[in-house]
Amino acid sequence: MHVATTSRHYKDKVYETHLLRRSYREGAKVKNETLANLSHLPAEAIDAVRSVLRGERMVRADEGFDIVRSLPHGDVAAVWAMARQVDLAKLLGPPCAQRDLAMALVVSRVVRPASKLSTKRWWSDTTLGVDLSIGDASTDEVYAAMDWLVDRQDAIETALARRHLSIKDNPRRLALYDLSSSWMEGSCCPLSARGYSRDHKGGKAQIEYGLLCDPVGRPISVKVFPGNTGDPSAFIDVVKTVRSSFGLEHLVMVGDRGMITSARIAALKEAKANLGWVTSLRAPAIAKLAQEGGPLQPSLFDETNLATFTHPDYPDERLVACRNPLLAAERTRKREELLVATEELLAPIAAAVSAKTLRGADAIGLKVGKVINRRKMAKHIEISIGEDTFTYVRKSGQIEAEAALDGIYVVRTSTEANELEPSDVVTVYKSLAGVERAFRSMKADDLDLRPIRHHLEDRVRSHVLIAMLAYYLVWHLRRAWAELTFTDEERPTPTDPVAPARRSAAATKKAARKENADEVPVTSFGDLLEHLGTLVRNDVVFTGAGAVVPMLTAPTPTQRRAFELLGVAVPLTLT
Repeated sequence: MHVATTSRHYKDKVYETHLLRRSYREGAKVKNETLANLSHLPAEAIDAVRSVLRGERMVRADEGFDIVRSLPHGDVAAVWAMARQVDLAKLLGPPCAQRDLAMALVVSRVVRPASKLSTKRWWSDTTLGVDLSIGDASTDEVYAAMDWLVDRQDAIETALARRHLSIKDNPRRLALYDLSSSWMEGSCCPLSARGYSRDHKGGKAQIEYGLLCDPVGRPISVKVFPGNTGDPSAFIDVVKTVRSSFGLEHLVMVGDRGMITSARIAALKEAKANLGWVTSLRAPAIAKLAQEGGPLQPSLFDETNLATFTHPDYPDERLVACRNPLLAAERTRKREELLVATEELLAPIAAAVSAKTLRGADAIGLKVGKVINRRKMAKHIEISIGEDTFTYVRKSGQIEAEAALDGIYVVRTSTEANELEPSDVVTVYKSLAGVERAFRSMKADDLDLRPIRHHLEDRVRSHVLIAMLAYYLVWHLRRAWAELTFTDEERPTPTDPVAPARRSAAATKKAARKENADEVPVTSFGDLLEHLGTLVRNDVVFTGAGAVVPMLTAPTPTQRRAFELLGVAVPLTLT
Protein backbone atom coordinates (compact mmCIF):
# COMPACT_ATOMS: atom_id res chain seq x y z
CA MET A 1 0.00 0.00 0.00
CA HIS A 2 1.00 3.59 -0.54
CA VAL A 3 -0.35 7.13 -0.53
CA ALA A 4 -0.78 8.61 -3.97
CA THR A 5 -1.09 12.36 -4.33
CA THR A 6 -2.51 14.03 -7.40
CA SER A 7 -3.11 17.71 -8.07
CA ARG A 8 -5.28 19.67 -10.47
CA HIS A 9 -5.62 23.35 -11.29
CA TYR A 10 -8.97 25.09 -11.38
CA LYS A 11 -9.36 28.86 -11.62
CA ASP A 12 -5.87 29.68 -10.34
CA LYS A 13 -6.25 27.27 -7.44
CA VAL A 14 -4.46 23.98 -6.86
CA TYR A 15 -6.43 21.07 -5.43
CA GLU A 16 -4.59 18.03 -4.05
CA THR A 17 -6.08 14.61 -3.57
CA HIS A 18 -4.44 12.05 -1.28
CA LEU A 19 -5.58 8.47 -1.88
CA LEU A 20 -4.64 5.31 0.02
CA ARG A 21 -4.03 2.71 -2.67
CA ARG A 22 -3.07 -0.96 -2.98
CA SER A 23 -0.99 -2.10 -5.92
CA TYR A 24 -1.34 -5.65 -7.29
CA ARG A 25 -0.64 -7.64 -10.47
CA GLU A 26 -3.02 -9.27 -12.88
CA GLY A 27 -0.85 -11.24 -15.14
CA ALA A 28 1.68 -8.85 -16.63
CA LYS A 29 -0.22 -5.74 -15.64
CA VAL A 30 0.13 -3.65 -12.46
CA LYS A 31 -3.14 -2.31 -11.18
CA ASN A 32 -4.08 0.07 -8.32
CA GLU A 33 -7.04 -0.19 -6.00
CA THR A 34 -8.17 2.85 -4.04
CA LEU A 35 -8.86 1.91 -0.45
CA ALA A 36 -9.60 5.33 1.07
CA ASN A 37 -9.56 9.04 0.36
CA LEU A 38 -7.25 10.72 2.88
CA SER A 39 -7.64 14.25 1.55
CA HIS A 40 -9.75 15.37 4.49
CA LEU A 41 -7.04 14.46 7.02
CA PRO A 42 -4.51 17.01 8.31
CA ALA A 43 -1.20 17.10 6.52
CA GLU A 44 0.57 15.74 9.62
CA ALA A 45 -1.70 12.68 9.65
CA ILE A 46 -1.11 12.02 5.96
CA ASP A 47 2.68 12.23 6.50
CA ALA A 48 2.34 9.81 9.43
CA VAL A 49 0.47 7.28 7.21
CA ARG A 50 3.23 7.58 4.62
CA SER A 51 5.91 6.93 7.28
CA VAL A 52 4.12 3.86 8.66
CA LEU A 53 3.69 2.42 5.16
CA ARG A 54 7.43 2.89 4.59
CA GLY A 55 8.09 0.71 7.61
CA GLU A 56 9.17 3.52 9.95
CA ARG A 57 8.33 3.12 13.63
CA MET A 58 6.06 5.81 15.04
CA VAL A 59 6.16 6.70 18.73
CA ARG A 60 4.49 9.34 20.86
CA ALA A 61 6.29 12.65 21.06
CA ASP A 62 6.71 12.35 24.83
CA GLU A 63 7.96 8.76 24.58
CA GLY A 64 10.41 9.04 21.71
CA PHE A 65 13.41 10.17 23.76
CA ASP A 66 14.63 11.08 27.22
CA ILE A 67 16.79 14.08 28.10
CA VAL A 68 18.94 12.55 30.80
CA ARG A 69 20.94 15.68 31.58
CA SER A 70 21.11 19.37 30.59
CA LEU A 71 24.21 21.40 31.37
CA PRO A 72 24.90 25.14 30.86
CA HIS A 73 27.37 25.41 28.02
CA GLY A 74 27.37 28.69 26.09
CA ASP A 75 29.05 30.84 28.74
CA VAL A 76 31.92 28.48 29.52
CA ALA A 77 32.32 27.64 25.81
CA ALA A 78 32.70 31.34 24.92
CA VAL A 79 35.24 32.04 27.66
CA TRP A 80 37.09 28.83 26.79
CA ALA A 81 37.19 29.90 23.13
CA MET A 82 38.81 33.20 24.14
CA ALA A 83 41.27 31.33 26.37
CA ARG A 84 42.30 29.30 23.32
CA GLN A 85 42.66 32.43 21.20
CA VAL A 86 45.07 34.04 23.65
CA ASP A 87 46.86 30.70 24.14
CA LEU A 88 46.24 30.71 27.87
CA ALA A 89 47.02 27.02 28.31
CA LYS A 90 50.51 27.43 26.85
CA LEU A 91 50.97 30.53 28.98
CA LEU A 92 50.21 28.61 32.17
CA GLY A 93 52.62 25.77 31.57
CA PRO A 94 53.08 22.23 30.25
CA PRO A 95 50.09 19.88 29.95
CA CYS A 96 49.20 18.19 33.23
CA ALA A 97 46.28 17.65 35.58
CA GLN A 98 47.20 20.78 37.56
CA ARG A 99 47.10 22.89 34.42
CA ASP A 100 43.60 21.67 33.58
CA LEU A 101 42.42 22.60 37.06
CA ALA A 102 44.17 25.97 36.90
CA MET A 103 42.54 26.69 33.53
CA ALA A 104 39.17 25.74 35.02
CA LEU A 105 39.73 28.06 37.98
CA VAL A 106 40.51 30.99 35.68
CA VAL A 107 37.54 30.35 33.37
CA SER A 108 35.24 29.84 36.35
CA ARG A 109 36.33 33.15 37.84
CA VAL A 110 35.07 34.86 34.67
CA VAL A 111 31.81 32.93 34.36
CA ARG A 112 30.82 32.47 38.00
CA PRO A 113 33.15 34.03 40.57
CA ALA A 114 32.81 32.25 43.90
CA SER A 115 34.87 30.57 46.59
CA LYS A 116 37.07 27.66 45.51
CA LEU A 117 34.89 25.12 47.29
CA SER A 118 31.73 26.50 45.69
CA THR A 119 33.45 26.53 42.31
CA LYS A 120 34.53 22.90 42.73
CA ARG A 121 30.93 21.84 43.43
CA TRP A 122 29.68 23.88 40.46
CA TRP A 123 31.97 22.15 37.95
CA SER A 124 29.86 18.98 37.88
CA ASP A 125 26.84 21.10 36.90
CA THR A 126 28.42 22.59 33.79
CA THR A 127 30.13 21.32 30.65
CA LEU A 128 33.41 22.76 31.94
CA GLY A 129 33.68 20.07 34.58
CA VAL A 130 32.41 17.27 32.32
CA ASP A 131 34.60 18.01 29.30
CA LEU A 132 37.76 18.50 31.38
CA SER A 133 36.93 15.49 33.58
CA ILE A 134 37.37 17.56 36.73
CA GLY A 135 33.85 17.34 38.10
CA ASP A 136 34.99 14.93 40.82
CA ALA A 137 38.21 16.78 41.69
CA SER A 138 38.95 16.79 45.40
CA THR A 139 39.59 19.87 47.51
CA ASP A 140 43.23 18.84 47.93
CA GLU A 141 43.63 18.61 44.15
CA VAL A 142 42.20 22.11 43.69
CA TYR A 143 44.56 23.56 46.29
CA ALA A 144 47.47 21.65 44.74
CA ALA A 145 46.62 23.26 41.38
CA MET A 146 46.67 26.70 43.05
CA ASP A 147 50.10 25.94 44.50
CA TRP A 148 51.31 24.74 41.09
CA LEU A 149 50.03 27.94 39.48
CA VAL A 150 51.70 30.33 41.92
CA ASP A 151 55.00 28.48 41.41
CA ARG A 152 54.61 29.28 37.70
CA GLN A 153 53.83 32.98 38.28
CA ASP A 154 57.24 34.36 37.31
CA ALA A 155 57.27 32.40 34.06
CA ILE A 156 53.68 33.44 33.25
CA GLU A 157 54.33 37.13 33.83
CA THR A 158 57.61 37.05 31.93
CA ALA A 159 55.76 35.55 28.94
CA LEU A 160 53.08 38.28 29.18
CA ALA A 161 55.79 40.95 29.32
CA ARG A 162 57.36 39.51 26.16
CA ARG A 163 53.95 39.60 24.46
CA HIS A 164 52.91 43.13 25.35
CA LEU A 165 55.90 45.17 26.57
CA SER A 166 58.34 44.47 23.76
CA ILE A 167 59.48 47.34 21.55
CA LYS A 168 57.50 45.88 18.65
CA ASP A 169 54.18 45.89 20.54
CA ASN A 170 54.98 48.84 22.81
CA PRO A 171 57.11 51.31 20.82
CA ARG A 172 56.77 54.05 23.44
CA ARG A 173 58.04 51.63 26.12
CA LEU A 174 55.24 52.55 28.52
CA ALA A 175 53.92 50.58 31.48
CA LEU A 176 51.14 51.53 33.91
CA TYR A 177 51.31 50.71 37.61
CA ASP A 178 49.04 51.23 40.60
CA LEU A 179 48.28 49.74 43.99
CA SER A 180 45.01 48.62 45.52
CA SER A 181 43.83 46.65 48.55
CA SER A 182 41.17 44.12 49.54
CA TRP A 183 40.04 43.07 52.95
CA MET A 184 40.62 39.66 54.48
CA GLU A 185 38.32 37.33 56.38
CA GLY A 186 40.25 35.97 59.34
CA SER A 187 43.58 37.08 60.75
CA CYS A 188 45.83 34.02 60.37
CA CYS A 189 47.56 35.01 57.11
CA PRO A 190 50.99 36.63 57.63
CA LEU A 191 50.16 39.08 54.82
CA SER A 192 47.09 40.29 56.68
CA ALA A 193 47.57 43.73 58.26
CA ARG A 194 45.71 46.94 58.87
CA GLY A 195 46.46 49.81 56.53
CA TYR A 196 44.88 52.42 54.32
CA SER A 197 41.74 50.68 53.01
CA ARG A 198 40.72 51.61 49.48
CA ASP A 199 37.57 49.54 50.05
CA HIS A 200 36.54 51.70 53.03
CA LYS A 201 36.88 48.70 55.35
CA GLY A 202 39.09 50.36 57.92
CA GLY A 203 38.02 47.95 60.66
CA LYS A 204 39.34 44.89 58.80
CA ALA A 205 42.80 43.56 58.06
CA GLN A 206 43.74 43.56 54.39
CA ILE A 207 46.34 42.78 51.76
CA GLU A 208 47.63 45.10 49.07
CA TYR A 209 48.54 44.23 45.51
CA GLY A 210 50.23 46.15 42.74
CA LEU A 211 49.10 45.70 39.14
CA LEU A 212 51.37 46.32 36.16
CA CYS A 213 49.60 46.87 32.82
CA ASP A 214 50.60 47.68 29.28
CA PRO A 215 49.61 51.09 27.83
CA VAL A 216 46.09 49.93 26.92
CA GLY A 217 45.35 48.48 30.36
CA ARG A 218 46.04 44.81 29.63
CA PRO A 219 47.36 43.13 32.82
CA ILE A 220 50.96 41.91 32.81
CA SER A 221 51.95 41.27 36.41
CA VAL A 222 50.48 41.38 39.92
CA LYS A 223 52.37 41.41 43.20
CA VAL A 224 50.83 40.88 46.65
CA PHE A 225 52.11 42.87 49.64
CA PRO A 226 51.27 42.99 53.35
CA GLY A 227 48.27 45.17 54.10
CA ASN A 228 50.33 48.00 55.60
CA THR A 229 52.65 48.46 52.61
CA GLY A 230 52.95 52.00 51.27
CA ASP A 231 52.67 52.91 47.62
CA PRO A 232 56.32 53.99 47.23
CA SER A 233 57.67 50.68 48.59
CA ALA A 234 55.49 48.76 46.16
CA PHE A 235 56.79 50.87 43.30
CA ILE A 236 60.43 50.06 44.07
CA ASP A 237 59.50 46.37 44.13
CA VAL A 238 57.92 46.47 40.68
CA VAL A 239 60.96 48.30 39.31
CA LYS A 240 63.12 45.38 40.46
CA THR A 241 60.71 42.95 38.79
CA VAL A 242 60.75 44.86 35.52
CA ARG A 243 64.54 44.93 35.44
CA SER A 244 65.51 41.52 36.84
CA SER A 245 62.60 39.22 35.92
CA PHE A 246 61.44 40.79 32.66
CA GLY A 247 64.87 41.99 31.54
CA LEU A 248 63.48 45.38 30.47
CA GLU A 249 66.14 48.03 30.91
CA HIS A 250 64.36 50.76 28.97
CA LEU A 251 60.85 51.46 30.18
CA VAL A 252 58.77 54.46 31.17
CA MET A 253 56.72 53.78 34.30
CA VAL A 254 53.43 55.66 34.71
CA GLY A 255 52.08 56.01 38.25
CA ASP A 256 50.07 58.40 40.37
CA ARG A 257 51.55 61.02 42.69
CA GLY A 258 51.32 58.77 45.74
CA MET A 259 53.20 56.00 43.96
CA ILE A 260 56.12 57.73 42.26
CA THR A 261 57.23 60.21 44.91
CA SER A 262 60.28 62.46 44.91
CA ALA A 263 61.99 60.07 47.32
CA ARG A 264 61.42 57.12 44.96
CA ILE A 265 62.67 59.15 42.03
CA ALA A 266 65.82 60.01 43.97
CA ALA A 267 66.28 56.31 44.76
CA LEU A 268 66.00 55.43 41.06
CA LYS A 269 68.62 58.04 40.21
CA GLU A 270 70.99 56.74 42.87
CA ALA A 271 70.53 53.19 41.63
CA LYS A 272 71.17 54.43 38.08
CA ALA A 273 68.10 52.55 36.95
CA ASN A 274 67.58 53.31 33.29
CA LEU A 275 63.85 53.76 33.78
CA GLY A 276 61.80 56.85 32.98
CA TRP A 277 58.62 57.90 34.71
CA VAL A 278 55.47 59.94 34.33
CA THR A 279 53.64 61.07 37.46
CA SER A 280 52.16 64.23 38.96
CA LEU A 281 52.86 66.69 41.77
CA ARG A 282 51.03 66.81 45.07
CA ALA A 283 48.94 69.83 46.01
CA PRO A 284 51.57 71.43 48.34
CA ALA A 285 54.18 71.25 45.58
CA ILE A 286 51.77 72.87 43.13
CA ALA A 287 50.99 75.62 45.65
CA LYS A 288 54.71 76.27 46.04
CA LEU A 289 55.15 76.67 42.30
CA ALA A 290 52.17 79.05 42.25
CA GLN A 291 53.58 81.39 44.91
CA GLU A 292 54.27 84.96 43.91
CA GLY A 293 57.08 85.01 41.41
CA GLY A 294 56.78 81.28 40.78
CA PRO A 295 56.50 79.78 37.31
CA LEU A 296 52.91 78.57 37.77
CA GLN A 297 50.91 81.75 37.29
CA PRO A 298 47.33 82.15 35.98
CA SER A 299 48.67 83.98 32.93
CA LEU A 300 50.05 80.64 31.68
CA PHE A 301 46.51 79.60 30.83
CA ASP A 302 45.36 82.82 29.12
CA GLU A 303 45.55 81.27 25.66
CA THR A 304 45.92 77.56 26.30
CA ASN A 305 45.11 75.06 29.03
CA LEU A 306 48.51 73.35 28.80
CA ALA A 307 51.97 74.80 29.46
CA THR A 308 55.44 73.25 29.80
CA PHE A 309 58.21 74.59 32.03
CA THR A 310 61.19 73.52 34.13
CA HIS A 311 62.17 74.31 37.70
CA PRO A 312 65.39 73.96 39.75
CA ASP A 313 63.58 71.80 42.31
CA TYR A 314 62.99 69.21 39.59
CA PRO A 315 66.28 68.85 37.72
CA ASP A 316 66.33 66.87 34.47
CA GLU A 317 62.53 66.85 34.39
CA ARG A 318 59.79 68.50 32.42
CA LEU A 319 56.72 69.87 34.15
CA VAL A 320 53.48 70.04 32.19
CA ALA A 321 50.84 72.24 33.82
CA CYS A 322 47.21 71.73 32.85
CA ARG A 323 44.02 73.57 33.70
CA ASN A 324 40.67 71.89 33.23
CA PRO A 325 37.81 74.42 33.59
CA LEU A 326 35.23 71.67 34.16
CA LEU A 327 37.35 70.17 36.92
CA ALA A 328 37.80 73.64 38.42
CA ALA A 329 34.04 74.21 38.55
CA GLU A 330 33.47 70.79 40.11
CA ARG A 331 36.07 71.35 42.81
CA THR A 332 34.61 74.77 43.61
CA ARG A 333 31.14 73.27 43.92
CA LYS A 334 32.33 70.40 46.08
CA ARG A 335 34.33 72.66 48.42
CA GLU A 336 31.31 74.91 48.95
CA GLU A 337 29.13 71.89 49.74
CA LEU A 338 31.65 70.59 52.26
CA LEU A 339 31.99 74.00 53.89
CA VAL A 340 28.22 74.31 54.23
CA ALA A 341 28.01 70.78 55.65
CA THR A 342 30.72 71.59 58.21
CA GLU A 343 28.97 74.80 59.24
CA GLU A 344 25.73 72.85 59.69
CA LEU A 345 27.55 70.60 62.16
CA LEU A 346 28.99 73.57 64.06
CA ALA A 347 25.76 75.60 64.20
CA PRO A 348 24.05 73.50 66.93
CA ILE A 349 27.16 73.78 69.10
CA ALA A 350 27.20 77.57 68.69
CA ALA A 351 23.49 77.67 69.53
CA ALA A 352 24.05 75.59 72.69
CA VAL A 353 26.84 77.92 73.83
CA SER A 354 24.65 80.96 73.19
CA ALA A 355 21.82 79.37 75.21
CA LYS A 356 24.27 78.65 78.08
CA THR A 357 23.46 74.93 77.93
CA LEU A 358 27.07 74.21 76.94
CA ARG A 359 29.79 75.88 79.01
CA GLY A 360 33.50 75.59 79.58
CA ALA A 361 36.27 75.72 77.00
CA ASP A 362 37.12 72.05 77.47
CA ALA A 363 33.53 70.87 76.97
CA ILE A 364 33.04 73.14 73.98
CA GLY A 365 36.36 72.07 72.47
CA LEU A 366 35.44 68.42 72.90
CA LYS A 367 32.20 68.90 70.99
CA VAL A 368 33.86 70.93 68.26
CA GLY A 369 36.72 68.47 67.89
CA LYS A 370 34.31 65.66 67.08
CA VAL A 371 32.88 67.40 64.03
CA ILE A 372 35.27 70.09 62.80
CA ASN A 373 37.25 67.91 60.40
CA ARG A 374 34.61 65.36 59.52
CA ARG A 375 34.40 66.91 56.03
CA LYS A 376 38.14 67.73 55.88
CA MET A 377 37.39 71.44 56.01
CA ALA A 378 39.08 72.43 59.29
CA LYS A 379 41.83 74.13 57.29
CA HIS A 380 39.30 76.61 55.90
CA ILE A 381 37.49 77.53 59.13
CA GLU A 382 38.91 79.64 61.95
CA ILE A 383 37.68 78.54 65.36
CA SER A 384 37.58 80.66 68.53
CA ILE A 385 36.65 79.00 71.84
CA GLY A 386 36.29 80.67 75.23
CA GLU A 387 34.78 79.62 78.57
CA ASP A 388 31.34 80.75 77.46
CA THR A 389 31.91 81.66 73.82
CA PHE A 390 32.29 79.85 70.54
CA THR A 391 32.59 81.43 67.10
CA TYR A 392 33.65 80.20 63.71
CA VAL A 393 34.32 82.00 60.45
CA ARG A 394 35.59 81.02 57.04
CA LYS A 395 39.21 81.81 56.15
CA SER A 396 38.29 83.66 52.99
CA GLY A 397 41.86 84.41 51.99
CA GLN A 398 42.94 80.78 52.21
CA ILE A 399 39.83 79.62 50.39
CA GLU A 400 40.47 82.11 47.57
CA ALA A 401 44.10 80.99 47.33
CA GLU A 402 43.04 77.37 47.01
CA ALA A 403 40.28 78.26 44.54
CA ALA A 404 42.86 79.95 42.31
CA LEU A 405 44.43 76.50 41.81
CA ASP A 406 41.18 74.66 41.19
CA GLY A 407 41.39 72.53 38.08
CA ILE A 408 45.18 72.86 37.87
CA TYR A 409 47.40 69.81 38.00
CA VAL A 410 51.05 69.37 37.07
CA VAL A 411 52.43 66.25 35.41
CA ARG A 412 56.15 65.60 35.84
CA THR A 413 58.24 63.36 33.62
CA SER A 414 61.84 62.40 33.01
CA THR A 415 61.25 61.74 29.31
CA GLU A 416 62.69 63.96 26.63
CA ALA A 417 60.55 66.01 24.26
CA ASN A 418 61.51 63.77 21.35
CA GLU A 419 60.06 60.80 23.26
CA LEU A 420 56.80 62.34 24.43
CA GLU A 421 55.29 65.64 23.38
CA PRO A 422 53.67 67.69 26.20
CA SER A 423 50.20 66.64 25.05
CA ASP A 424 51.36 63.01 24.97
CA VAL A 425 52.67 63.29 28.53
CA VAL A 426 49.20 64.31 29.73
CA THR A 427 47.51 61.58 27.68
CA VAL A 428 49.89 58.95 29.03
CA TYR A 429 49.29 60.04 32.61
CA LYS A 430 45.52 59.93 32.13
CA SER A 431 45.85 56.39 30.74
CA LEU A 432 46.21 55.26 34.36
CA ALA A 433 42.43 55.03 34.12
CA GLY A 434 43.10 51.66 32.45
CA VAL A 435 44.57 50.30 35.70
CA GLU A 436 41.66 51.70 37.69
CA ARG A 437 39.31 49.96 35.28
CA ALA A 438 41.21 46.71 35.85
CA PHE A 439 40.84 47.06 39.62
CA ARG A 440 37.09 47.69 39.30
CA SER A 441 36.69 44.61 37.16
CA MET A 442 38.80 42.40 39.41
CA LYS A 443 37.31 43.59 42.68
CA ALA A 444 33.65 44.26 41.97
CA ASP A 445 32.25 44.45 38.44
CA ASP A 446 33.24 41.06 37.04
CA LEU A 447 35.54 38.88 39.10
CA ASP A 448 34.60 39.41 42.75
CA LEU A 449 38.14 39.17 44.12
CA ARG A 450 37.15 40.30 47.61
CA PRO A 451 36.93 39.35 50.40
CA ILE A 452 39.90 36.99 50.57
CA ARG A 453 39.38 33.92 52.72
CA HIS A 454 42.68 32.05 52.27
CA HIS A 455 45.11 31.82 55.19
CA LEU A 456 48.36 30.67 53.54
CA GLU A 457 50.53 33.27 51.80
CA ASP A 458 50.90 31.28 48.58
CA ARG A 459 47.16 30.61 48.41
CA VAL A 460 46.46 34.33 48.71
CA ARG A 461 48.99 35.07 45.98
CA SER A 462 47.47 32.36 43.79
CA HIS A 463 43.96 33.72 44.37
CA VAL A 464 45.03 37.19 43.20
CA LEU A 465 46.94 35.72 40.24
CA ILE A 466 43.82 33.79 39.15
CA ALA A 467 41.85 37.04 39.26
CA MET A 468 44.49 38.81 37.15
CA LEU A 469 44.50 36.03 34.53
CA ALA A 470 40.71 36.08 34.51
CA TYR A 471 40.80 39.82 33.85
CA TYR A 472 43.21 39.11 30.97
CA LEU A 473 40.37 37.11 29.40
CA VAL A 474 37.74 39.70 30.31
CA TRP A 475 39.85 42.44 28.73
CA HIS A 476 39.87 40.59 25.40
CA LEU A 477 36.22 39.49 25.66
CA ARG A 478 34.97 43.03 26.26
CA ARG A 479 36.67 44.21 23.10
CA ALA A 480 35.48 41.27 21.05
CA TRP A 481 31.89 41.77 22.22
CA ALA A 482 31.83 45.57 22.03
CA GLU A 483 29.15 45.33 19.34
CA LEU A 484 26.78 43.48 21.70
CA THR A 485 27.45 45.54 24.84
CA PHE A 486 27.49 49.19 25.86
CA THR A 487 31.24 49.42 25.17
CA ASP A 488 32.19 52.38 23.00
CA GLU A 489 33.37 50.89 19.72
CA GLU A 490 34.58 54.20 18.24
CA ARG A 491 35.95 56.15 21.19
CA PRO A 492 37.00 59.49 19.67
CA THR A 493 40.60 60.62 19.94
CA PRO A 494 40.46 63.86 21.98
CA THR A 495 41.83 66.93 20.27
CA ASP A 496 42.48 68.45 23.69
CA PRO A 497 44.34 66.06 26.04
CA VAL A 498 43.28 68.09 29.09
CA ALA A 499 39.55 67.90 28.35
CA PRO A 500 37.53 65.02 29.84
CA ALA A 501 37.17 61.89 27.73
CA ARG A 502 33.97 61.76 25.70
CA ARG A 503 31.91 58.86 24.44
CA SER A 504 31.27 58.74 20.73
CA ALA A 505 27.90 59.75 19.34
CA ALA A 506 27.34 56.16 18.25
CA ALA A 507 27.94 54.87 21.79
CA THR A 508 25.59 57.47 23.26
CA LYS A 509 22.91 56.48 20.77
CA LYS A 510 23.48 52.80 21.47
CA ALA A 511 23.08 53.37 25.21
CA ALA A 512 19.88 55.37 24.73
CA ARG A 513 18.24 52.93 22.32
CA LYS A 514 19.60 49.75 23.97
CA GLU A 515 20.48 48.45 20.52
CA ASN A 516 23.38 48.85 18.12
CA ALA A 517 23.42 50.30 14.62
CA ASP A 518 22.15 46.97 13.21
CA GLU A 519 19.16 47.13 15.60
CA VAL A 520 20.52 44.21 17.60
CA PRO A 521 19.76 44.50 21.34
CA VAL A 522 22.79 45.34 23.49
CA THR A 523 23.35 44.60 27.15
CA SER A 524 26.02 44.69 29.84
CA PHE A 525 28.97 42.32 29.75
CA GLY A 526 27.68 40.38 32.75
CA ASP A 527 24.19 40.05 31.34
CA LEU A 528 25.59 38.83 28.03
CA LEU A 529 27.53 36.08 29.81
CA GLU A 530 24.40 35.14 31.73
CA HIS A 531 22.41 34.95 28.49
CA LEU A 532 25.07 32.73 26.93
CA GLY A 533 24.60 30.38 29.89
CA THR A 534 21.06 29.62 28.68
CA LEU A 535 22.57 27.84 25.67
CA VAL A 536 22.70 24.33 27.10
CA ARG A 537 23.93 20.93 26.01
CA ASN A 538 21.42 18.12 26.40
CA ASP A 539 22.31 14.44 26.74
CA VAL A 540 19.52 12.71 24.81
CA VAL A 541 18.67 8.98 24.74
CA PHE A 542 16.25 8.01 21.94
CA THR A 543 13.78 5.15 22.32
CA GLY A 544 15.29 1.91 21.06
CA ALA A 545 18.84 3.29 21.07
CA GLY A 546 21.17 2.86 24.01
CA ALA A 547 23.71 5.55 23.13
CA VAL A 548 23.64 9.04 24.62
CA VAL A 549 23.50 11.73 21.95
CA PRO A 550 24.72 15.24 22.97
CA MET A 551 22.63 18.01 21.41
CA LEU A 552 22.81 21.80 21.80
CA THR A 553 19.76 23.97 22.08
CA ALA A 554 19.30 26.24 19.08
CA PRO A 555 21.31 29.41 19.77
CA THR A 556 19.52 32.73 19.84
CA PRO A 557 20.66 35.40 17.35
CA THR A 558 22.62 37.11 20.15
CA GLN A 559 24.32 33.88 21.17
CA ARG A 560 25.17 33.03 17.58
CA ARG A 561 26.60 36.52 17.02
CA ALA A 562 28.67 36.34 20.21
CA PHE A 563 30.48 33.27 18.90
CA GLU A 564 30.83 34.78 15.43
CA LEU A 565 32.62 37.76 17.00
CA LEU A 566 35.01 35.29 18.61
CA GLY A 567 35.63 33.77 15.18
CA VAL A 568 34.32 30.29 16.08
CA ALA A 569 31.17 28.24 15.65
CA VAL A 570 29.27 27.18 18.74
CA PRO A 571 31.28 24.10 19.82
CA LEU A 572 29.55 20.93 20.96
CA THR A 573 32.36 20.22 23.44
CA LEU A 574 35.23 22.23 24.90
CA THR A 575 37.94 19.72 24.03
